[in-house]
Amino acid sequence: MSGIDSKKKERTAFSGTRRVWKSAVFVLCCVLSLALVLSGCGSLALPGSSGANNAKGAGGKTDAELLTAGVITLPSGEEVEILASASADPVLSEVREEEEDGVKQASMRVFAMDTEMEIRAYGENCAEAVRAAGEEIGRIDRLLSVGRADSEIAVLNKEGRAEVSAMTADLLRRAVQIGTMTEHSFDMTVFPLMSIWGFTTGDFSVPDPELIHAILPFLGDEKVSIGPADGEASVAVCLESGTMIDLGGIAKGYTSARLMEIFAEHGVDAGLVSLGGNVQTYRSKPDGSDWRVGIQDPDGTENYLGIVTLHDKAVVTSGGYERYFEEDGVRYHHILDPADGYPAESGLKSVTIVSPDGTLADGLSTALFVMGRERAETLWKAHSQEFDMILETEDGTLYVSEGLADCFTSEHEIKMIHI
Repeated sequence: MSGIDSKKKERTAFSGTRRVWKSAVFVLCCVLSLALVLSGCGSLALPGSSGANNAKGAGGKTDAELLTAGVITLPSGEEVEILASASADPVLSEVREEEEDGVKQASMRVFAMDTEMEIRAYGENCAEAVRAAGEEIGRIDRLLSVGRADSEIAVLNKEGRAEVSAMTADLLRRAVQIGTMTEHSFDMTVFPLMSIWGFTTGDFSVPDPELIHAILPFLGDEKVSIGPADGEASVAVCLESGTMIDLGGIAKGYTSARLMEIFAEHGVDAGLVSLGGNVQTYRSKPDGSDWRVGIQDPDGTENYLGIVTLHDKAVVTSGGYERYFEEDGVRYHHILDPADGYPAESGLKSVTIVSPDGTLADGLSTALFVMGRERAETLWKAHSQEFDMILETEDGTLYVSEGLADCFTSEHEIKMIHI
């Protein structure tokens, strides 16, 4: 038996093992009051955790079918199988059409990217826009999911090279850009680490430190080679041996931004999408006022850290409360630091990003959680025209960038960050 294998412990039942996904609270809000939110009646859209299921049981194991994403051969010659839960096909509800006070509105609920979503649009062509948005979610999911054996990303991981669509190549380039911007605190190649911790399968366990250390050299955006954007229908992408990627850290943000383009193409008057807790707004509400988005309090799923009023922007929140498990009384969350392979310990409880760019907001919400308050402040000062942020530290203090001074309210203590 190998040195790594011999140290692996039999997985036993963990006390309080839990999976918490990123939209549980927002989905509840969608079901009960999103119609009121969008019609201007004062309720709140809430970015939070996705999916209403909390899985408990032996080792956090689930009954989901597992796929082999690839195999990493370590310098010692040992092979490590990288696994992911098989993804369900996207499910789209029928488009629901209504009219209130002379304003047409349409909505659809979608299950894709392993989370529940809602799309809503107002005005002429709203039903066509919502239907097209739902179909686009399904298309993107089928291209990017690591849990679909035939997706472009799954094929790339399995084979080490693939011809991918221009859209996938564009998203890979954005991932590299955000990685560079954040000093690689965002890293799309962290997928193998997520797998050995069990976050891609639900089979949670603290990996052997030697295994974590052995996986780290396979990480890094520089190990991803993306062909030129020359207008061709497909782009060649190559991975160094052992490197695997997952675009889940920015996929929903990219998708919400794409849906805003669809709303514009169809000429709708207003819209809002919730994709697993990623909220993005299109223009203002039908009555002309700004949308009101509640920021989830990590200490209570029914509470808010505060409320942001905005239009034409995305709001994305990340934190260690979203997905985690407990082993031997210690909680391990899913936001891993690519530098050492362990859950980030940055002194932050949650990070909320507000930006016109949904892709950027999605990537930064994770990266800044890894970076911690001081490095996050430095990054914001260099890019204050691109995003704003709300950081909650472990002592409950909120640090808010000055771009939100007139549109964020909270009952918590606030410290404003100035350039």
